[in-house]
Amino acid sequence: MSRSHQEAAVPPASRTSIVKVVGASLVGTTVEWYDFFLYGSAAALVFNKLFFPDFDPLVGTLLAFATYAVGFAARPIGGVIFGHFGDKIGRKQMLVITLMLMGGATFLIGLLPTYATIGIWAPILLIVLRLVQGFALGGEWGGAVLMAAEYGTPERRGYWASWPQAGAPAGNLLAVAVLALVSAVTTDQQFESWGWRIPFLLSAVLVGVGLWIRVSIEESPVFRAAREQSATAEEAPKLPVVQVLKEYPREIILAIGARLAENIGYYIFTAFALAYATGEAGVSQSTALNAALIASAIHFGAIPAMGALSDRFGRRPVYLVGAVGVGVWGFVFFALYDSQSFLLLALAGTIGLVFHGAMYGPQASFFSELFSTQVRYSGLSVAGQVSSIVAGSLAPIIATALLIEYGSSLPISMYLAGAAVLTVIAVVLSRETARSDLTRDPAADRAAVGAGRR
Repeated sequence: MSRSHQEAAVPPASRTSIVKVVGASLVGTTVEWYDFFLYGSAAALVFNKLFFPDFDPLVGTLLAFATYAVGFAARPIGGVIFGHFGDKIGRKQMLVITLMLMGGATFLIGLLPTYATIGIWAPILLIVLRLVQGFALGGEWGGAVLMAAEYGTPERRGYWASWPQAGAPAGNLLAVAVLALVSAVTTDQQFESWGWRIPFLLSAVLVGVGLWIRVSIEESPVFRAAREQSATAEEAPKLPVVQVLKEYPREIILAIGARLAENIGYYIFTAFALAYATGEAGVSQSTALNAALIASAIHFGAIPAMGALSDRFGRRPVYLVGAVGVGVWGFVFFALYDSQSFLLLALAGTIGLVFHGAMYGPQASFFSELFSTQVRYSGLSVAGQVSSIVAGSLAPIIATALLIEYGSSLPISMYLAGAAVLTVIAVVLSRETARSDLTRDPAADRAAVGAGRR
C-alpha cells in the first residue's frame, strides 16, 4: 500500500479533547517563551552593565544582544534533533524534554555570578546557558504547533493551531510584567544588584506547572495512525530530516522566506524597542516596560483572531496583510517612540504586533499543512529555526549596528521594509493550504499528478 493511501486512513480516536491539547500547548509554550524573552528583556535593560561593564553603553548593549543571538544559533540544532525524534518517537515526549531543558537553563541564569565577581567566566557561562535555551526552544516550537494542528479539524485548524503561537506574546507579556513589577518595587541599584534575578528564578515554578499539564495529554492521533501504518508497511523514514530536505525543498525555502518579516518585525518591535526607548529615545525603564505590556496583551488576542480569519479567507491573504503592514509600519514606529509619549509608545507597539499577528496566527497551520505526517516535525522545525538565525537572531544586532553607524532609525525601517518585500514574494509563490487533509502526503500527491501528466 502506498504512503498516500496509508495516511489517508482515519486517525484513531483520542480521549484527549482539542481544548485540553491546545491548553497544554499554550501553557507550555508560554513558559518556554517566558524563559526565552526574559533573557532578551534583561539583555536590553541590565546585561550590558552586569556582564559587559568595560564597554561604552551602546556597545555593551550590542554585545548583550550578541549573546541573545547565540540562542538562535542553537535553535536549528535543537529543531533537527527534536524534529528527528519527534517524527520517530512522538511529539509529546519531546515537549516534556524541551520544557525541562529550557526551565533549568533559565533558573541557572538567575544564579549566575556577574562580571564583577568572576570576570570573563560570567559572559562565557551566560552564553552556554543561552545555547541550552535556544536548543530547547528549537525543538519546542514544532512539537507544540503540531499537537494542536494534528488534533484540530480542517475547518478550524487555523484557529486551534494559532493558540500555541499565542504562547509567544503570553510569555513575553509575563516576562515584561514580572520585570515591570520587580522594577517598580526596587530602586535602580537594587534591580541591577539582585532584582533582575527574581524573574529567572520564578521559572522553576512555571516549568512545574507546564510539565504537570503536558504529561496529562495523549499523543497526536494523526501521528499515532501514521506510525502504526508505517510499522506495518515498514516505510518509516530512518532520517526524517534528510527525507524532508529531499522531498520538500521548495516548501522549506518558501517557509523560510515567509518568516523573514514576521521574525525580524517581532524582535524589532519587542527586544530592540526596549533598548531604543530607554537609550536613544530617553524614555524611562518603567514607561517602556508598561507600553510593551499593553502591546503584548493585545497581541495575545490578535493571534488566534488572525488564525480564525485564515480559516475563513485562507492562509495567504491574511499573511500578506501582515507582511505589508509590518513593512509600512516600520517607518511610523520609531517616530512614535521618539515622541517619548507613553500612549504613542503603546500605540506603536500594539499596531506593529497586530500586523505581526496577521502572519504569526496563520503560520502554524500554514506551515504544518506543507508537509506529510512522517516528516512534519522535521520540516516545520528546519524551516522555522533556520529562519530564526537569519532573521530574529540578527534583527536586534543589525538594528543596533545601523543606529550606531547612521545615528538614525530610518535605515532600520528600510531594513524591515526589505524583509517585508521578501516575505510577500515567498507567500505569493506558496500554495494555499487552508482546509488541507493532514493525513495526505503532499509530495506523493505531486508525484502522482506529474505521473498522470506524462
